[in-house]
Amino acid sequence: MRSWAGVHVPRIAGQAPPLRVYDSRRREVVPLEVDAHARLYVCGITPYDATHLGHAATYLAFDLLHRQWLDRGVQVTYAQNITDVDDPLLERAQATDESWTELAERETELFREDMAGLRILPPHHFVGVVEALPDVAKLIESLGAAAYRVDEDLYLDVRADEHFGSVAGLDADHMRQLSAERGGDPDRPGKRDPLDCLLWRAVRPGEPFWETAIGAGRPGWHVECAAIGLDYLGAEFDVQGGGSDLAFPHHELCASHVRLATGQPAARTYVHAGMVAYRGEKMSKSLGNLVFVRDHDPTILRLALLGHHYRSDWEWTDHDLAFAEARLRRWRSALERPAHAPVEPLIARIRSELANDLNAPAALAAVDEWCASSGSATSTSDVREAIDALLGVVI
Repeated sequence: MRSWAGVHVPRIAGQAPPLRVYDSRRREVVPLEVDAHARLYVCGITPYDATHLGHAATYLAFDLLHRQWLDRGVQVTYAQNITDVDDPLLERAQATDESWTELAERETELFREDMAGLRILPPHHFVGVVEALPDVAKLIESLGAAAYRVDEDLYLDVRADEHFGSVAGLDADHMRQLSAERGGDPDRPGKRDPLDCLLWRAVRPGEPFWETAIGAGRPGWHVECAAIGLDYLGAEFDVQGGGSDLAFPHHELCASHVRLATGQPAARTYVHAGMVAYRGEKMSKSLGNLVFVRDHDPTILRLALLGHHYRSDWEWTDHDLAFAEARLRRWRSALERPAHAPVEPLIARIRSELANDLNAPAALAAVDEWCASSGSATSTSDVREAIDALLGVVI
């Protein structure tokens, strides 16, 4: 599957400080130590509706991370999936009386356009689940006795993984509750453990299916990302990312799949973005309280989203957009005025704030203060390029 078009990221002078991020597994801010090559996996969308601000905030968080690595001269390999066959997609297609494949193709293309508009750096590997089915079947075969049948379906025995539960750090009752809320089936009869997850769904009347070495059917949710991550990044890649609602069950179970198949961790660090609410509820397709990316100027929207720390849960209001628009006007006005303010301290401060757990709001505040107190520099190109390279905002 093709990704979207990339953008030029300027190289700026100077050295970025060491990068630290909050690791959800260790429950603390830790150094994100990589060598000359970093591997990043961010879970993608199920393409049955337009890109909303919750999506945008998540992918912007990992775009910031990607940019900080590039600023340090690190080569990045970035993989992202598209869940182009799944129950919500099939249900939407049935409700709207259209082909599920056409729905997925259309919404995936709209997602590409929204990401390109926001200047999100594209993944090097943008992989649909349908095209990854051979890898999924191969991973399931490698699980051996940890895979078992309930009727004709295949499930993962999570208790075969002695480290199960270590990613999200939740107790059994909480995991069971979240499993029921987030696509699991803890009450299905015949399972060894309520938290065991579906690996392979056998053929059902009227549903799409594929013939594979493990039989005819289609994959469960968690095994898809585990297989794609392994195939394109290998085990123990540097960062697994996504929204905080993916910590359990999705990332917990992805980790179990990989450990049981390879004996190695899936990822070294787990980084999660907070949830965006609107009108008092988490922004989600199921609730219908969505604010869509394409309804707003992408530069202003990017700046509005950067005004919130990536890990925070927050609520979108019209004030966010108005404040970002006014901020952009101030920055542009300052960069048009002749003045003689040094730019090196500003660039160093932006780098320092972003190195501190991707603190974009503090980085924006640094630019605000510089514009208000000093005006622009004799040459504004260094400031413009730094804001572009590090924050992805074109002034």
